[in-house]
Amino acid sequence: MSDLAVVAVLYSLFCLRPKTAAAFMKYIYLGVFFLFLCVVQLSGQAESIRQDSFSFIFMTDIHVQPERGAYKGFQRAVEMINERDADFVMTGGDLVYDVLRGNFERSDSLFRMYKSIVSKLNKPIYHCIGNHELFGIYEESDIDATHPDYKYGMFERHLGKTYYSFDHKGWHFIVLNSIEEKDQHYIGLIDSTQLDWLKEDLAQLAPSTPVAVALHIPLVSSFRQVYPILPDTAASQGRYIQNRAEVLQLLRDHNLKLILQGHMHWVEDINVQGQFRVITGGAIAGRPSWRRKDDQGDGRYYNEEGFMHIYVNGDNIDWKYIDIGWDAQDE
Repeated sequence: MSDLAVVAVLYSLFCLRPKTAAAFMKYIYLGVFFLFLCVVQLSGQAESIRQDSFSFIFMTDIHVQPERGAYKGFQRAVEMINERDADFVMTGGDLVYDVLRGNFERSDSLFRMYKSIVSKLNKPIYHCIGNHELFGIYEESDIDATHPDYKYGMFERHLGKTYYSFDHKGWHFIVLNSIEEKDQHYIGLIDSTQLDWLKEDLAQLAPSTPVAVALHIPLVSSFRQVYPILPDTAASQGRYIQNRAEVLQLLRDHNLKLILQGHMHWVEDINVQGQFRVITGGAIAGRPSWRRKDDQGDGRYYNEEGFMHIYVNGDNIDWKYIDIGWDAQDE
């Protein structure tokens, strides 16, 4: 209702005096109509606020496996997620541990274990691929590229596309595949086919649409500054997105607000020039693969086993890291 219309109605209600019974009834009807319009307008404003406010779960680096009680820890996480008031769940990759070395029976059973546990969720879930979901790419693998499940095949058969997008309450969410194979190892890369898809996906958005991106290997991280830089090997190339500058520029040409990532097994929150946030989401598995202590001996710090509860209110983003209260068990 326009300001002019409000003034006209208020003038009629408070400045004019009905002189007949019929005029008085019209006066009453006008007052009721005015109240109705006020309720409609306030309801619309409340709905707008509600649409801009929501929360969701981000859980990454689950590494589910039958060993070390990992599946029990993951079950505990799902139970805790079900108790929380959130709209949906997103993952950040490394859902299972591990299919890189082949062994079809073992690998397929890990995906089935993962699906069995997440089927207990009472919220929608959106899956993201991590390096441990690339089937049989390592040199010691007992399968090769001729196998129908090779590389992304097993993930796609069990969980669907490795990159896609969806919308929720005015936000546009993009899930990327940040893993590529090179010399029988994994590296961080968004390939050209996916970049073309990303350009088309973003081109359909209104300029004001807030964008959130989830992927496994980090686009932006302080990890390499906090810990010694590894030699430039295939292994070290799997710690970051090699063409990250190109990907970031493409995203920043739009209303990028949030990047969610995993892989590092620690919690990190970076505010980039007040324009967008980069959150690394810890790990359901805590230390790599539910190990009780850091057996790499390099002094790296890992957060406790847990997941992120992300809160969105307009352009404001907040989070809480939820410790699942579960530790890896002895074998």
